[in-house]
Amino acid sequence: MIFMWMLQVLLYGVLKGAREIIKKKSLGKSTVLEVLFFYTLFGFLMVCPDVVSAGGVEPAQMAGIVLKSFVIFVAWMCSFKAIKKMPISLYGILDLSRVLFATLLATVVMHEVMTPYQMVGLAFVCTGLLMLKGLPGKKKEAEEKEKVSPKFIVFAFVSCLLNAFSGLLDKILMKDVTDSQLQFWYMLYLVLFYLVYIIVTRTKIRIVSSLKNGWIWLLAFLFIIADRALFMANADPASKISVMTLIKQSGCLVTILGGKLIFHEKNIRRKLICAAVIVTGIVIAVL
Repeated sequence: MIFMWMLQVLLYGVLKGAREIIKKKSLGKSTVLEVLFFYTLFGFLMVCPDVVSAGGVEPAQMAGIVLKSFVIFVAWMCSFKAIKKMPISLYGILDLSRVLFATLLATVVMHEVMTPYQMVGLAFVCTGLLMLKGLPGKKKEAEEKEKVSPKFIVFAFVSCLLNAFSGLLDKILMKDVTDSQLQFWYMLYLVLFYLVYIIVTRTKIRIVSSLKNGWIWLLAFLFIIADRALFMANADPASKISVMTLIKQSGCLVTILGGKLIFHEKNIRRKLICAAVIVTGIVIAVL
């Protein structure tokens, strides 16, 4: 049975896949910090009307929101650096590894019990990830991998781990705060973290050119819509982190196809095979 929270998470996943493509496009005109700062700033301005309902958050919940913002601050620094330096289709596949981290956190921290279907689905997801590394590749693929520094592969995995932890915090926080409260304060603290980082590191920011980068505006708009859908799904008592994490990975198809159609990347067929195995696991998990 398909619940509303599943559809909301599916919307988040599809928009997330589109956002990875837009991130890559935005980084073609601006630096990592320029995109991150203005991306979050524009997003915060879009949720400013929620200030009328943002009050009433208890100190303990506010501390949790600050922690979530810092976790995402670091996660995005890692992911944007990785996206800038690797094929977007490859990043889309690596990003699927967050399902492993999120499932582990859900079972250990939230004591979620996986159904047989969910365990089979997780097995498919793991198989798809292993296939990405294990299938015999062509010469062009080997050359493609050589161009990607191991450092950026590590950045991608660190981002996955931190995003999984953020998802856990979402589920915990949404028991006591509303989606508008969480989104307003989370975005505010995120902007402040990037601003402090820019000031402390004395990073030069090109304000005019960043304001003219339309990809950043589009990125912020899709981010606000996707996050609101995700927060609403987390507020549903029936939602489960393990299942939500699997559904989120549907966005990998958008990322892989975008890599082919927009960036003309190679070896898309192999990546689609891996993604198909993973998506099969997702479908099984939500049965």
